[in-house]
Amino acid sequence: MIDHIVLAVPDLADGVAGFQRLAGVRPVMGGSHASLGTANYLVGLSDGAYLEIIGPDPDQPRPGRSRPFGIDDLTASRIAAWCVRPPDLDRSIEAARARGYDPGSPRVMSRSAPSGARLTWRLTSLPSDPADGLVPFLIDWGRTAHPTTAALPTLPLHFFEAEHPDPEPIRMRLAALDVNLPVRPGPQPRLLVTLRGEKGLITLS
Repeated sequence: MIDHIVLAVPDLADGVAGFQRLAGVRPVMGGSHASLGTANYLVGLSDGAYLEIIGPDPDQPRPGRSRPFGIDDLTASRIAAWCVRPPDLDRSIEAARARGYDPGSPRVMSRSAPSGARLTWRLTSLPSDPADGLVPFLIDWGRTAHPTTAALPTLPLHFFEAEHPDPEPIRMRLAALDVNLPVRPGPQPRLLVTLRGEKGLITLS
């Protein structure tokens, strides 16, 4: 099942304000990623998923490495990636490798919530370019409460799809992960998310 969809933004405050104007709801502060130089805001979606708005953390110095999801090079917001929460992370990785696709070995990550609580999870490799972002990374929250258990404003996820100039290799990777996502031909790799906002349908890409 979808765990979350990543909306990467070049400026966090502007990205959150822009989303609020578009969707009619105010995202909730998620927390900061101390090792990455990023912070996020969250909006609930359908069926236990959420939208993560992630950008540079204004309260942290610039990290000594590139921020994830191409954030350092962004000039506008973009749907950069998505994440799936399988029932058994390690077994899903093994199955994908047996089918010819390696999603990467899981690593432990964490962030601090505004309450001071520490959230930890394991996840596979993050995408390094737009084409990679069409294939989800995998996550296991372990004993950490899922972010959607908090009081999040929620918008229904109306439709989720992808475009790619050569869809078949993307479809093969998705099949190796046992994941369904419509992938249609398009001029460039991109993810498209349609939400039902307070004023009607909105599409993010």
